[in-house]
Amino acid sequence: MRQFGLLGKGLTHSYSESYFNNKFSTLGLTDVCYNLFSVSDLTGMRDIISANPFLTGLNVTIPFKIDVINFVDELDESAKAIGAVNTLKILRQGKKTRIKGYNTDYLGFIESIKSMNYKIYKKALILGTGGASRAIAYALNLLSIDFLFVSRQQKNEATINYNDLTKDLLSRYSLIINTTPLGMYPDIKSCPDIPFQYLGRKHLLFDLVYNPDKTVFLQKGQQQNTYICNGLNMLYAQAEYSWKIWNDEAL
Repeated sequence: MRQFGLLGKGLTHSYSESYFNNKFSTLGLTDVCYNLFSVSDLTGMRDIISANPFLTGLNVTIPFKIDVINFVDELDESAKAIGAVNTLKILRQGKKTRIKGYNTDYLGFIESIKSMNYKIYKKALILGTGGASRAIAYALNLLSIDFLFVSRQQKNEATINYNDLTKDLLSRYSLIINTTPLGMYPDIKSCPDIPFQYLGRKHLLFDLVYNPDKTVFLQKGQQQNTYICNGLNMLYAQAEYSWKIWNDEAL
């Protein structure tokens, strides 16, 4: 028996459990399962691993992608460079258990955006500064797309505030990526506070949120004739990369 799962807080929005269990059914794998592990903090992570002796791997979601680094024994080079983890591989050797952290979010984003005409977008805005935003920044560097972070509080050379989003700036930054949970089920009426009136056909709005499939962020962009993309394909792609890691397959 092999067990996998998702570690996070408030997981009612997640499609991961159904995605993996459908995958296992399609592959005819009757000795594999995927479960949700909703926790209020990470102090109980080791207890979950101890209580589930067949647990081999975990995906990690909001709000633990950065803090989980403090609970792993080893980091993959990409995860170390990103500073965030969304995939854990649990290595059991007798009574000893080692946890290695990886990041497949950046791979999922690259695969998803490459299905679009991404090369026309030279500059990007990353809304949010959490764990997911770090993976997106890493991916944009690999794609040679310049970017700025947009935050409600922080401000430095790489980060601007929402009130800095002028018409002139938005005319130059045509790829806008929401990495915040705003608009995610069940809080489906919330939305990043950007001046949508300055957007148009030259813009692509990419929302990492996939539930609902068209957030208020994407709806408002579509009303301005922007291109839109939700995070569902990214979710599936990063899940497949996680599966490869858990099965010792090359990425």
